[in-house]
Amino acid sequence: MATTTLGADAVFMLDGDDLSDFIDTVTITESADSLDVTTFGNGGHRKRGGLTDGTIAIGGVYDTTSSGPHDVIKPLIGTVVAFVWRPEGTGSGLPTVTGNVLVQNYVESSPVAEIVRWTAALEIDGDVTDGNQ
Repeated sequence: MATTTLGADAVFMLDGDDLSDFIDTVTITESADSLDVTTFGNGGHRKRGGLTDGTIAIGGVYDTTSSGPHDVIKPLIGTVVAFVWRPEGTGSGLPTVTGNVLVQNYVESSPVAEIVRWTAALEIDGDVTDGNQ
């Protein structure tokens, strides 16, 4: 039987700041370049994986506290900082993903009949490390 995990236990830290109380969505996309290594005599393209790349999209409910996303993320735009992602929360043996990201943008939106929300786009810089706590 498959094991499921409740997302509410997840932890996301950026530049040492735990933003978990302000985040309700994290999407990590990792990829690799596709390199064509086809040579004479092949009837189809031959492929090899190249450099890895990826993005992280985070978002949640706007909060005006000094430890909230506006005050923490917005000043980081254009800089490379460390991130920590713990999809199952904090605890011995649970998975953790770490690395560095370029903070590309921070967006706030205010729909007239909804709560103010924010999103941020992060681009992975270098290698990502998967491990256990």
